Formats: sequence, structure tokens, C-alpha cells
Amino acid sequence: MKHTWAMAIDLDRCTGCGACVVACNAENNIPTIGETEAGKNRLMHWIRVNRYWEGEFPEAQAVYLPMPCMQCERAPCELVCPVYATYHNEDGLNAMVYNRCIGTRYCANNCPYSVRVFNWYDYKWEKPLDEQLSPDLTVRSRGVMEKCTFCIQRIRRAKETAAEEGREIRDGDVVPACAQTCPPGALLFGDLADPHSEITRKLKDPRRFRLMEHLGTEPRVVYLKRQKGAGR
Repeated sequence: MKHTWAMAIDLDRCTGCGACVVACNAENNIPTIGETEAGKNRLMHWIRVNRYWEGEFPEAQAVYLPMPCMQCERAPCELVCPVYATYHNEDGLNAMVYNRCIGTRYCANNCPYSVRVFNWYDYKWEKPLDEQLSPDLTVRSRGVMEKCTFCIQRIRRAKETAAEEGREIRDGDVVPACAQTCPPGALLFGDLADPHSEITRKLKDPRRFRLMEHLGTEPRVVYLKRQKGAGR
């Protein structure tokens, strides 16, 4: 069965707590770079949470916008990679081959969402932090571009489990670390190819929109607008 993985992010539920960022770093072997490198704009996050202000003081309210890779159907990052290190995989996701990447950063320049990050160093995990590294994926070396994969290792594991049990993947079998950890349940992941899945139902919500739709990149990440009204 061909899958169409997608993510819905409900901005009405997001509190900007950053739990998704921490969970992503732990799941995907992403280093903590420290204050000095952060000051040089060398952040190592595969998902970030942007903060905006809506309204004027004293009625101003913070609006939070989680930003993973949009997994574009027509990904502009793929077109400029000279070594085909970034490509569409069998599920239509924008994947990376890290040992092919030569670090030109053309993909980052061509990404309108600025969700790709460059790995500047060979990072070390001091003991006992090295014991938390996931054996399901690599620790990337210096000089490559990194990005969100929708936790591709969890997708592969779910496929293997389903194959062993002789069944199709069920709705809810694949949950990326960010969605699993989100306390208010603002992030939802699923398969749009399943007409009965929760994500299919969610994306019929009239509040849905995609970032920079006018660019025609056709992102797989869909947002749900904040609802207006008393008490919000």
C-alpha cells in the first residue's frame, strides 16, 4: 500500500512549550550546541517554534508556530542538490542521504521555510549523555545538511511490524517524537491514503491552511488557524 504521510498542527492548541523540540533532539541524535554557537545562528534543531504577537498592548497575545520540514511535494531543495543527497522516497517524503551530502548548502538557500540546518562540527556527547543516542539512526558528521524526516525510523519500524504480522499499517502505528510528546496534542500525524484516518478527518477542518501556498511547493504539513472568540 502506498502511503501519503502528513502532519496537522493545530495553532489553537500549541502553547509554545518547546517539548516537541526537546523530543526531536533526543529521538534523532541532535546535539545541544550551547549559547555561544546559538549566538552565531548555528542552531541545531529539526523543528523550531516561532513566536509572533497578535494585537496591541494590553490585548496582545503570543502566537506560536511549530516549524518542522514541510515535506513539500514539489520540494525546491531537491532541485538544486548537485549530488542528489536529498530526494523523494517511496512514501513521497523529502529524505536525506547523509554520506552523499557535500555541504554546498544550496538546499538550505532554496528552502523558503528555512528548516534545514548545517552541521558545523563533529559533536561529542559526554558521558552519560552518549547512552541516550538512538541506535536506529546515525550521528551525522561535520559538513552535512540536516533536516526533519517525520521520524523515518519509526515509519520503517511500523512497516516491519505490520509486515511480520501480515497486516497493513493501522492509523496511529506511526507517531513522530514531536507529536508523541506534545502535551496539548497540537501535532497530529497520519496517512492521508487511509480515508478513515484521524489525519484525513482533521484536514477537512475549514481552519486548514499551508504556509506560503502561493509558492506551489505543496507542503505535507498543514496548519489549523487559531479560533477567535471570547476568552481567546
